[in-house]
Amino acid sequence: MVMRPDARLHARPATVSAPAPVGRLPLDVGSKRDSYLYVPAAYRPAHPAPMVLLLHGAGGHAHHGLALLEHLADDRGLILVAPVAAAHTWDVIAGHSFGADVAMLDRALAHVFAHYAIDPAHLAIGGFSDGASYALSLGLANGDLFSHVIAFSPGFIAHVIQEGVPEIFISHGTADDVLPVDPCSRSIVPLLGQAGYVVEYHEFDGGHEIPGDVARHAADWFLRDGGRGTRILAQTPHGRGHGGAN
Repeated sequence: MVMRPDARLHARPATVSAPAPVGRLPLDVGSKRDSYLYVPAAYRPAHPAPMVLLLHGAGGHAHHGLALLEHLADDRGLILVAPVAAAHTWDVIAGHSFGADVAMLDRALAHVFAHYAIDPAHLAIGGFSDGASYALSLGLANGDLFSHVIAFSPGFIAHVIQEGVPEIFISHGTADDVLPVDPCSRSIVPLLGQAGYVVEYHEFDGGHEIPGDVARHAADWFLRDGGRGTRILAQTPHGRGHGGAN
């Protein structure tokens, strides 16, 4: 059964010319827990920036989501938006339906789009573990907003009405004992390919984590121009990881 289209996000990038604060900033989305926004020091409204909406794993907090790419943000010029789920994990996982978290993400995006110039051709949703599953689900439902989806060690994709065709990056550790690679990414990737999505898939020798070289490759993949239509399956050597809560 296909879920109602309540996975839809309505905020869209706008023309912005006024300067705005940079650095790590609090993001008020009406939550009881903190959410964050990171804006690189070199940001200028005259040059729309690439942006990634980052989603933490189960039991995590917004700073776990931010940490996925914050170490690369200044060098790559990335604006990062890291909200926090209302429950211990995202609504479709915790309550089996989309709801409060979709509304919260829409508010977060609306705030960022109103204050910062965002490049719509480089606008991604990403996450780790449960956050990766949620990013894939919302990314497919909102492919007319998100140009890219970055999923580090996802578990599944919720049933959604697909909209648009974002490019997709997936990574997974071959020794992952939290979300094993066989029933998870090795099942997800072929299904996405059959549905017409362009997927870049990387397996690495490691567990439930994000090696540093995988994070760097994901950021570079997101920022490159061209390459649509090329699907890559690669084995990435184990490196220093980021991430913790699943």
